Formats: sequence, C-alpha cells, structure tokens
Amino acid sequence: MKIRTVTVLLTLLLISSTAYCQGGFISNVSKRGTTAAPFLEISQGARATAMGSAFVAISNDESAFYWNPAGLAKLDGVGIMFDHTNWLADVGYNFLAASYNLGSFGTVGVSFTSSSYGDMKVTTVDNPNGTGQIFTASDIAFSVGYGINLTEDFAIGFNPKVVYQSIWEASATGLALDMGILYKTPFDGIILGMSISNFGTKMQMQGGSLLVTYDPDPTTSGNNGKIPAYLGTDSWSLPLNFRVGLAYSPISTDMHKFTIDVDALHPSDNYESVNVGAEYVFDNIISLRGGYKSLFLSNSEESYTLGFGLRKVLIGNVAMELDYAYQNFGRLTYVQKFTVGINF
Repeated sequence: MKIRTVTVLLTLLLISSTAYCQGGFISNVSKRGTTAAPFLEISQGARATAMGSAFVAISNDESAFYWNPAGLAKLDGVGIMFDHTNWLADVGYNFLAASYNLGSFGTVGVSFTSSSYGDMKVTTVDNPNGTGQIFTASDIAFSVGYGINLTEDFAIGFNPKVVYQSIWEASATGLALDMGILYKTPFDGIILGMSISNFGTKMQMQGGSLLVTYDPDPTTSGNNGKIPAYLGTDSWSLPLNFRVGLAYSPISTDMHKFTIDVDALHPSDNYESVNVGAEYVFDNIISLRGGYKSLFLSNSEESYTLGFGLRKVLIGNVAMELDYAYQNFGRLTYVQKFTVGINF
C-alpha cells in the first residue's frame, strides 16, 4: 500500500505540474522560444541521442541525470561519463557526470554541463567591425542527483540543480528540480518510465551591460543627454518537460539483446511529440542504435538518429564504453555527440 501511495502521489505531481505550467495537456498555442536556458533541452549521452532521445524508461547509465533521475538507482559501483556535443553554429556543449552506489541506501551523484561559444567581437552601429573589445557567453548547470529502489520493481529519483547563463556583463541564475520514476511492469520485459525536468524558478538577466545613457528628449538642445539608465529585462520560466515512456526487450540473452523505447513528450515551450528508438547489443560489446525524434511535430528540423557503441572490460571489473551519435537536423545540417564512460 505504501508503494502504491507513493506512486500515485508522484505521478499526480508530475502531471499536475506540467498541466499548470502549460494550461492543460493539449496546447493549441505554440510557446516556442518563450523559455530561458534552452540549452537544458539538448540531450545528453550519445547512446540516448542515437536512440532518438527515447530513453526515459531505460535510463541505466550516467545520462540518467538528464533523462530520468530514477535511473540512478539502477547503477552499480562507481561510474563516470563525459559527453561532448558538436552543436549547431559551431557551439560545443560538455556534460560530465559521476555516480556512486550506496547499496541499499540508493545511488548519489553529480553532473555538470557547460557550453563553449568562443570569443566574439563587440560591435556597434558606429563600429560594425568591432570596437576592440571581446565578449563571450556561457551556459552552466550543476546538479546533485539521488535515486533509490523502493522495491525490486519500483525506483524513484530526484535531481536538484543550479542553472546559470551569462553574456558579456549580464547574467541570470535559476534553481530547478528533476523528478522521475521507473516501474518494472508485470508484463515480461516492459518497463514504464516517467520524469519531469526543469521544474523551478524563473530567470532574469541582470548586470553591468544593461547600464546605458539615455536622452529623454533628443529634440531639445542644452539638456542632459546622458542620464544613467538601466534596461529592464523580463523574467522567463525554465523549459519544463514531462516525459512518459515504455521500454520493451523482446530479445534478452547473454549474446543478444534488443530493446525498443517509445517516449511521449509534453514540453512547456512547444507542442507534444513522440520519440522512438531501438538498440541492439551483441555479446555486451558492440551496440547498434537508431531512432526518430519529434514525430507528429510539424515544422521540426529534427528527424532520424543513428549511432553505435563499443564496450571493453579493461581489468577486473573496470569497463570502458565509447559511444557515438549522429542526429539529422534537416536544413540546419546535423549534430554529433561523443561519449566516454568508465565503470568500476
């Protein structure tokens, strides 16, 4: 009865939070581009990305920090993951995560996400080629996650985090929480996963670069045309996202394992969509993956994904994993991801 109560309460929390932030399950009004920190929507982990970002019901590696923190409860020993994304417009994103299994007390870990925009010139109307000054921008997220198995079939997880964005001399900070559950259903090989991501505060840019001089009446001569002023900025919500998915492994032997996953997404800044993916693993060494992202989402540039993985036991119980993912972005070309993981 206790487990059922926790399941019902957490499920209602996930659903009601999403419904509140978007005003219902089906939205007829697009909210694209209306949230802060959009980098939080960039998938983490080449394995999950190669599976069409359909991973909420699998989440059994360190990328669970992003997809479903309940998956942390499924991790053994110590695990470290580093993921690099070659994003659009030559922007790079790095994701570092580490987890430690505490036995019956669950699994704890930390994750860190950062961006790499490079240096940019400060330009003005009078100096379109640059003033000689240089500025940069950054996106950062740091989280501390925890997942625990309440029973052999049911796990929950939480991932509170700090989100930070800056550009030139302006910055914004926010707090958010990810929550999730994993449930091994009575149906053989089928796992149910649900998560809510980025449930938190709003973010508002503030800083020295918003200080300007203002002339209240440019048509009048002799007045003070350089009155100090501060540009006001709006506050924006984080990109809340509710995911629910089913994973099914019709083949699971020592030599061969085949898994499919279907995720339904309900984001606060876009319409609903579906992601599908599959993975084939041979002898727990070679993995082939594919998927399709943003099904039923009109005017989306995202489509098919492909990838592979290699796993090698180095010594004792130390294993290394290398994963690669290719994600098609239509007219925007493509995105590549590279992931290295070590488990011991």
